[in-house]
Amino acid sequence: MAKLLDAGAQVFATKGFHAARVDDIVKAAQTSHGTFYLYFPNKEALFRALAEDVAAQMEGLSESLGPVTPDEAGKSELRAWLARFSEVYERSGAVIGAWTAAETGDSEVGRIGTELLGGFAVMLSRRISGGTPDGVEPAVAAMALVAMIERYQYYALSGMVRADRDAVLDTLAGVTHAALFGAVAGAPVRAS
Repeated sequence: MAKLLDAGAQVFATKGFHAARVDDIVKAAQTSHGTFYLYFPNKEALFRALAEDVAAQMEGLSESLGPVTPDEAGKSELRAWLARFSEVYERSGAVIGAWTAAETGDSEVGRIGTELLGGFAVMLSRRISGGTPDGVEPAVAAMALVAMIERYQYYALSGMVRADRDAVLDTLAGVTHAALFGAVAGAPVRAS
């Protein structure tokens, strides 16, 4: 089963969810169709198993974010969390990339990805402490920021952008923190 899961992740990463075939997965795993069907009724079931594993890792990650406050401690907490997010994304990028492609369809796997990003946004909006600048709705800002963070990781993983990891983490933390609390010191803040 582990060989099939590893092969499936590899095939989905290279061919995409829709173009991948059971035959491709079996060849990559160096096993038989019979073995595949012993564990999975179809490629969707194998992909669902991969996606659910990644979703569980990401849910644990979302719970690890502490309070994000307007001060330097809040920015440091955000940066540390972004580093952990990046590590999980790098480890599971093949599955995340394939489920990102599947999100455009009306599939269960696509819904897993959509629900996961929505859950991240809810978590981030709950962790915002100390208020946000006037006119910034925490839930909307959190969703926009999660989309930005996830999409950047996708582009980096796919090789579309290249940058120093520390510079990226500093920049993402700075942009996210400034978007939540205002880039200008002393900006009017409203209570959460």
